[in-house]
Amino acid sequence: MVSLSQSSILGCGQTTGLLGLGRSRSLAVTRRSGLVVRCSGVARRGSLAMENVSESNGSAAASVVDAKSAVGGGVQDVYGEDRATEEQHVTPWAVSVASGYSLLRDPHHNKGLAFNEKERDAHYLRGLLPPAVVSQDLQERKIMHSLRHYKVPLQRYMALMDLQERNERLFYKLLIDHVEELLPVVYTPTVGLACQKYGAIFRRPQGLFISLKEKGKILEVLRNWPEKRIQVIVVTDGERILGLGDLGCQGMGIPVGKLSLYTALGGLRPSACLPITIDVGTNNEQLLKDEFYIGLRQRRATGQEYLELLDEFMSAVKQNYGEKVLIQFEDFANHNAFTLLDRYSRSHLVFNDDIQGTASVVLAGVVAALKLVGGTLAEHTFLFLGAGEAGTGIAELIALEMSKQTKAPLEESRKKIWLVDSKGLIVDSRKDSLQHFKKPWAHEHEPVKNLLDAVKAIKPTVLIGSSGVGRTFTQEVVEAMASFNEKPLILALSNPTSQSECTAEQAYTWSKGRAIFASGSPFDPVEYEGKVFVPGQANNAYIFPGFGLGLVMCGAIRVHDDMLLAASKALAQQVTQEHYDKGLIYPPFTNIRKISAHIAAKVAAKAYELGLASHLPRPENLVEHAESCMYTPLYRNYR
Repeated sequence: MVSLSQSSILGCGQTTGLLGLGRSRSLAVTRRSGLVVRCSGVARRGSLAMENVSESNGSAAASVVDAKSAVGGGVQDVYGEDRATEEQHVTPWAVSVASGYSLLRDPHHNKGLAFNEKERDAHYLRGLLPPAVVSQDLQERKIMHSLRHYKVPLQRYMALMDLQERNERLFYKLLIDHVEELLPVVYTPTVGLACQKYGAIFRRPQGLFISLKEKGKILEVLRNWPEKRIQVIVVTDGERILGLGDLGCQGMGIPVGKLSLYTALGGLRPSACLPITIDVGTNNEQLLKDEFYIGLRQRRATGQEYLELLDEFMSAVKQNYGEKVLIQFEDFANHNAFTLLDRYSRSHLVFNDDIQGTASVVLAGVVAALKLVGGTLAEHTFLFLGAGEAGTGIAELIALEMSKQTKAPLEESRKKIWLVDSKGLIVDSRKDSLQHFKKPWAHEHEPVKNLLDAVKAIKPTVLIGSSGVGRTFTQEVVEAMASFNEKPLILALSNPTSQSECTAEQAYTWSKGRAIFASGSPFDPVEYEGKVFVPGQANNAYIFPGFGLGLVMCGAIRVHDDMLLAASKALAQQVTQEHYDKGLIYPPFTNIRKISAHIAAKVAAKAYELGLASHLPRPENLVEHAESCMYTPLYRNYR
């Protein structure tokens, strides 16, 4: 065992073994009993050596690597950012040195003009910054002032990405404090445009790109990522980005955006999040001919070649990061999404946001809406436009909750739910030609060719759109819904805004102000006959950040459907009478961190109940525990 003094770990430059490398102190080597700890602001290799340091052999080891300060005993809080209060001083490194010019180029620790006078002296920043010292709040006001002058959403997106790459804490403070204003910029709808233009706006990598070229050495590629303690991975192959189709390698904007929300809304540390794009080619001819395209210029790999690459990836992730890393599949095409979720759900901690996250957030909205429309879940009839991974995922979770409430078999509950795809109503006579995930929804009925006829035949109380095709809830469809429902529940979920099945204004106007409406992308409030209606947003961002936090903080090893139901109920419980009075069936995003903490608590409680949690003993108050685990973006004072 090796004993390292506190000064050698936290200061490096203070040790007797300091090499004469000048005042920048960008590199120092400390030798103790043959162990070399390299203190570099880039490589951070010293963190590996720390694993060999015994707490009993030095107070520094205990102060730097303290399992009690980690999220639920999981990933260790090397930098002390979670356990330190805002009043406590911390160093901008643990076993690596960042000072002078390199500190200003390190987004994890850079504070810009917020470095105070003592910090400028201690960290060799004199002359590298203008003399003014400004607070983080003033920096925030300045950035927001600049952002609001941009008229083009993509310019706002690029400005925020630039901020994230130079000052991480300021980026997250902006996103947390202005979540309703900035969520449409870093997430849907603007992120869709960013993915379409990703090759042209690409500046520096924000995640890992794993292509067919890396087959056979994916584990080596994962080890190239500088952060070694990863809790959440969001991965896409770019084949079905939002409602925009195959964007290939340029789908990276989705994992980057999702993980920004994991941190801002769910409190996961940025250093514990890893965006990954798996590039197996693209069938998008426009991209293949685009001189700025950054991915493989070949048609998509399929079949055995595709599955072998995914198998290697999943195996490498578990080998490198362990059993409890959450892998979130994002924007895979239908034919792969269901296969991959089924293939790995029994061996990995996996979650498909398009199938499971969407289902959970929509079920929450439906449960909340029951207080406005009356009746129980089983007393309503559901009609879906769209029978892909989102539509069938939502339908299955609604049927599961209905079955649990009524104690009826799942097959019976499914009969209250009808789906329409591109060929019309899914009925029993079509069963032989249906994809496997559509077959449970093939009920006895005469064939119906279009949505309007299906609405008139089925007379649903709830109409849900997950088709990815814009303006398909026509005036005739909405008027038909309003003709036999006092308060028709209409959910137009497709993203981005241009693909929404109808607008909020159309839903309220065509239903004469009687519709209860929510959409996937945001819409402004609508005034109809003197009354203002505030449309809800059935956004996955309500669910997946809190869901992921719940899994991580309890050390869950698998995802269970009951956890999704628990998340839905937790979200529905956050809707108050004040929200109902405005016609809302989702709470506002301004309280999203508290909402996420409640969701995390319910998810973790269910994991403990099912015996799927590994962090023991269970905390007494899971909501408080969730809040205590959350990352805070406030600046730290440096020694």
